[in-house]
Amino acid sequence: NLDLSQITPGYTGRILRVDLTSEQITEEPLDEGSLRLFIGGVGLGAKYLYDEVLPGVEWDDPDNLLLFTTGPMNGSKVAGSGAFCVVTKGPLTNGAASSQANGYFGAFLKYSGFDSVIIEGKANRWLYLYIHDGRAELLDATDLIGQDTYETESIIKNKLGQHTSIFGIGPAGENLVKFAAIVGDKGHVAGHNGIGAVMGSKKLKAIAVNRGNPIVMAKDKDELSRLSKKMAEEFKGTMNYKWGTSFLYATAERLGHLPVKNLTEYSFAETGKFTGEYYREQFELVKWNPCWACPAHHCHTYKITEGPYAGYIAEEPEFEALVSYGCLIGQTDIGAAFVLGDLTDRLGLEVNESGWLFAFLIECFEKGIISEKETDGLSMKWGDVETIKIVLHKIAHRQGFGNLLAEGLMRTAEEFGGEALNIGVYLKKGNAPRSHDHRATWLELFDVATSNTGTLETHGVFLPDPLSQDDIPVANAKNKGPRIFVDCLVMCQNPTMTVMSSKIDHLVAMVNAVTGWDMTTKEAERVGVRTVNLLRAFNIRHGINPEVEAPSIRYKSEPMGGPAKGKSISPYWGKMLDTYYKEMGWDKESGKPLPDTLKDLELDYVVPDIWGQNANG
Repeated sequence: NLDLSQITPGYTGRILRVDLTSEQITEEPLDEGSLRLFIGGVGLGAKYLYDEVLPGVEWDDPDNLLLFTTGPMNGSKVAGSGAFCVVTKGPLTNGAASSQANGYFGAFLKYSGFDSVIIEGKANRWLYLYIHDGRAELLDATDLIGQDTYETESIIKNKLGQHTSIFGIGPAGENLVKFAAIVGDKGHVAGHNGIGAVMGSKKLKAIAVNRGNPIVMAKDKDELSRLSKKMAEEFKGTMNYKWGTSFLYATAERLGHLPVKNLTEYSFAETGKFTGEYYREQFELVKWNPCWACPAHHCHTYKITEGPYAGYIAEEPEFEALVSYGCLIGQTDIGAAFVLGDLTDRLGLEVNESGWLFAFLIECFEKGIISEKETDGLSMKWGDVETIKIVLHKIAHRQGFGNLLAEGLMRTAEEFGGEALNIGVYLKKGNAPRSHDHRATWLELFDVATSNTGTLETHGVFLPDPLSQDDIPVANAKNKGPRIFVDCLVMCQNPTMTVMSSKIDHLVAMVNAVTGWDMTTKEAERVGVRTVNLLRAFNIRHGINPEVEAPSIRYKSEPMGGPAKGKSISPYWGKMLDTYYKEMGWDKESGKPLPDTLKDLELDYVVPDIWGQNANG
């Protein structure tokens, strides 16, 4: 019954707040004053996280928030507008977590009448949340416990109807595995920094959102339609449109970005079989599963037709899953990569951390650092698919040595100690990176090490010298805004073509067409920078300091081959960090955003929190 004339077009003006402890559901108005400052997505999530999750609140504390957020274009006809963002305090870094997933959830949430959902408290019994027709209810989830993410989705759809988007946790989330993911719409994943474990800690099995009725309003529908069609036409000319992210496999190997056998090798003979050009020709197409409003030939279900897993039906893996269960673990059968990726999604695990963890375990076993005594009698070998399947189940259920592995790669390496610390590929904040060999692209290595959420904050920036100690920190600082702005919109980077570019002018024009604003590209970039600084302040308040802003020993080692052969970022790290802090307007010693930096970004209220009541510029 809200007066839509008083609400900014592109928004519903309503936020759903769910207190699981009391099982009370309330609505509150969206803070219109914050919209232009934070837009939505990770920006709005960061604001709520900073304001309400105070120092001393741990990731599994009932007082931690789990936020599902959208942006102004979600539910429109713009390609990529079905995505949503999850923001919380995550277990791997014990700091801010932000992860985006595609599919239909973001559009359906908007159609159901809400811009965001805030989950707080901890239930006394397992529940799932059902959002429909402008309202919500908590339902008993007893029959869903132990079910994988696909089974959970099927059971709920049979109850509530097929026009429902469902995201939930599998056994990994239920058992608080620290790299558990939230999975839905049959293969779409929000995974970074253990957000599925946070959902499990609250005893929330899933969120189901009915499609509802279209209510997304735009100030200038004709202009939005024109801009959307123009973007779609440009997208059709890209490799990503035709092949999905698998096309990156060959490119990554050529540039030295393909991680082979835990970074012990640099070439992979089976690269050709891990691209869409091969497996789409060989395997039988079962179904094309496009995301909301997206024309890309990106998400498909295939039936494997060759090798030991012939007959298995699975969703086409993204690039990082193809890498995690291909070259990274020395596995050469493309069908097996489909099977392992499918199992990882079903169990509710994050694929990047999983891949690096297995590569680490295999090398440790090969070198005698661990033996069958530590692995419950299992022999860990390169490319041993059946053993990896067994261990995936052990991790998800915290059984045997899977209980240790469920703590994540860094903590497992620390438990093994000794030489194991020289082998693991991770960030010292506590999480593994994406499944790339970043030793040949220092911009991304530096970015993930300094990131506030455990994943990328800068992307789509190409430098003449990808190993420049001088240019990398400057470029990283100057390109924070565009990447995070896209995550504030909660738009997929593939159809918006921001996965390979930092250009956002077309998206800013779309935002203005929807909202009626006169936002400039510079203002949009400031939204991203403002969000980064607020996340930074959150992490500082929660005890994260510059000492952990570094890669592990193997992660910063010298590649044995490829374009970066014999070159390591390690000698330059301290200097690069100093330059980066200076460019960001942060204190050199503590890494804190300086008072003047915060005030310039209209974050004045944060200054006394991290500098004290007597802080000045």
